[in-house]
Parts: sequence; structure tokens; C-alpha cells
Amino acid sequence: MSSGTARPVKFSLPRKVKIIEVGPRDGLQNESLLLSSEDKFNYISLLVAAGLKNIEVTSFVRPDRVPQMADAAYLLAKLQSAFGNSINLPVLIPNAKGMQAAIASKVSEVAIFTATSESFNRHNINASIDESFTRFIPITQLAKKHRCKVRGYISTVFGCPYEGKTKISTLKKVIKKLFTLGAYEISLGDTIGVATPMEVNKLLNELKLNFDLAKFAMHFHDSRGQALANVFVSLQHGISKFDSSSGGLGGCPYAPGAPGNLATEDLVFMLESSKINTGVDLNKLAVASRFILNKLGKATTSKCLATINAKK
Repeated sequence: MSSGTARPVKFSLPRKVKIIEVGPRDGLQNESLLLSSEDKFNYISLLVAAGLKNIEVTSFVRPDRVPQMADAAYLLAKLQSAFGNSINLPVLIPNAKGMQAAIASKVSEVAIFTATSESFNRHNINASIDESFTRFIPITQLAKKHRCKVRGYISTVFGCPYEGKTKISTLKKVIKKLFTLGAYEISLGDTIGVATPMEVNKLLNELKLNFDLAKFAMHFHDSRGQALANVFVSLQHGISKFDSSSGGLGGCPYAPGAPGNLATEDLVFMLESSKINTGVDLNKLAVASRFILNKLGKATTSKCLATINAKK
């Protein structure tokens, strides 16, 4: 046995991180309670006051399918009037019709979504992976014409509720197609929260052989309590963009009773404690989360927010 002093492990972390707040869209769309446009506006305004600059606010989808997003155009107009170009307000787009509505609302960034699992894509959007890309073509053509940025979402990166483990080879093909269509950034989603730090490390080591990791964001779910550990591994690979939801808003429909999105409070606390700048005021963020959770009549899944609330 060696009696010498152990050498400290050295690694470099980003000095600054971009947080994409998805609570107003990804969180609220899963709720059965329909909130007023005024409540949504006030919630997003509080998120802005907390320092968040990238907030996915709504989606242009069929109101009969997703009634929570039926006020997309009205809400966007109200937000644009209030904040102008001071913050980025991306929206989710399912098809060309949704893209046309987004253009009419003068949106500057849209998100498109597909998966690495054929079964998940069929259940989620009633299309195969190839069919989802056929739908993307007119969207990206319109986006290019109107100088609108396109962000890609890929679901089931680490596992699928129907097929189990998914293939890295399929993921690489999907990534390549999204970049070819013009996506400036791709969010890699752990849809059912099965990723572990070792798996994240393996995946990113594999992806960096073919792609620039600076063009990726990570979207972790905390279904099994691994989200922050997975974020830290991603940081060690130089990833500096993460999706999260204030208060942990948004469930995981494929893991009943389990937390869904990584809570923005938990993410901000860990990053700021690691001397990584987020630009977010944690106490002001807590105000935004309490506001929306009270409107929904829900408790938070965020350990950080629960601690802040206990001190009040």
C-alpha cells in the first residue's frame, strides 16, 4: 500500500452556463389545469426578473390536442411587447402549419423534435423517425427564409419506455440529419430519466469523435435522482447548455409518480456553488416557482426550492 498523499483529480469546467428554461412550455403542457394567459405572462415575467434569458414559452400546436397552449399567439405578442429583444423566447413547432403561425408571430427561434426510438416517435407524434424529418423540411425552409433559428430536440437518447435501450448509431444518424437541415443546437433528452453518469460519459466520449460538443445541450429528467450527477459529468466534457424547469415543473408520463424535468433551482444552486456563472438569482427564481406552483396547487419536486421555502 502507498502511504503517499493522493493527487487531486484535475478537470476543467465551463465558467458560464446557458440555462434554457422550459417550465412555461414543457412543464405547463403536461398539466390538466388550464391557466389563464395572464398567469402565464406573470410567471414568465418573474422568470425574466430572476435573470433567465432563454425561456421556451409555448408551442404552436392544435388547441384541441394541447389546450394548455391554445393562447400561443396572444401570449407571445404580450411578452414581445413587454420585453422586446431583451430575452430569447423560443417556441416548439410540430409541423409547417405551426411554423407559419410562428412566423406570423415574429418568432426568432423555434424547436423541432424527434427521437431515437421508432416506437416512441409513433406514440408521441404518430410518425416514424424518417417521417418526422419529412415534416421538418418545410419548417426549416421557412425558418431559413425568415432568418429564424432552429433548435433540435432528440428524445429517448438514453432509453425508451417501449424499446428499452436505444442505439448510439441511430442517435448519430438523427444528429447528422438535424445539423444538415440547419439546426444550430441540439438538445439530447433523457426522456424517462434512466441515464447514469457512466452512461453520459460513454455517450459524450462517443459523440465527440464525430461532432462538436459545443453544439449540444443536455435535457435530463430526475426520475431516479441522477440528473445533477449527469449534469456534472456533462460539464466535465465542456457541455455548457442545459434545459431545466423551475420548481421541477412537468411530470414524466412514462414514469408515473416520479419527478420529471430537472428543477432549475437545483441546477442553479449546484452550478453557482461550483463557481459557474448562470446569471440567475436563486431567491427571485424561487418567487417565480412558488407563484406557478401555487396556481397549479402542486408541491415542488426541487430539493433546493423546498429548502428555501422551509426558511421562509
